[in-house]
Amino acid sequence: MSPQLLLVDDEPGLREAVRDYLQESGFSVQVASNAREGWDLMQQNTPDLVISDVMMPQVDGYQFLKQLREDPRFQALPVIFLTAKGMTGDRIQGYQAGVDAYLPKPFDPDELVAIVENLLARRATTPATTSEETETHDIAELANQIAQIKALLTQRSAISQSPAPFKIDLTPREQSVLNLVAEGLMNKEIARRLETSVRNVEKYVSRLFSKTGTNSRTELVRFALEHGLAK
Repeated sequence: MSPQLLLVDDEPGLREAVRDYLQESGFSVQVASNAREGWDLMQQNTPDLVISDVMMPQVDGYQFLKQLREDPRFQALPVIFLTAKGMTGDRIQGYQAGVDAYLPKPFDPDELVAIVENLLARRATTPATTSEETETHDIAELANQIAQIKALLTQRSAISQSPAPFKIDLTPREQSVLNLVAEGLMNKEIARRLETSVRNVEKYVSRLFSKTGTNSRTELVRFALEHGLAK
């Protein structure tokens, strides 16, 4: 069965041309002229990948992507941005919003096909993490970490502080995430508090692990408390 793609773009000429090329390349393609129409189509049939323009009226690509990443059904769905905006700052904004690939217009349709194939192949080889056994393990691990974090917070005053053994530069967003992790909040709660996606929170937590040399939320909280990094 052909991979199902959703193409969202408000330019009729480009939308039809890209759809035809993708279909000739072996994909099944649904098209939408705006983000709201695309969202409605996704309620009827979840695609394997979404290709979306950024500059669209009413709901732009960033807002559309945020809506996708906040829905558990679409958090892992590959998304490609097609846009006339090619500046580095715009690409960074796209990646921070959780986009998987960013292709500025005008683009070579063969490059788009290659990106689509690469993302679909990567998704196909990613181990499934929704089995009952994995979910049970994850829930138990989270419960254990929450309990340990609460215990750390209870004895916060008894934990002696010392300077960090190496220089740690945190961005304002990383500091905000660290403070909320230290409060015992999980990723979904942090995402809701900071009005971002769970995927982004996961990336920030991963960066915090890397910068502090820790491997779990409990270790991260202990490190932050011992070295005065969390408020």
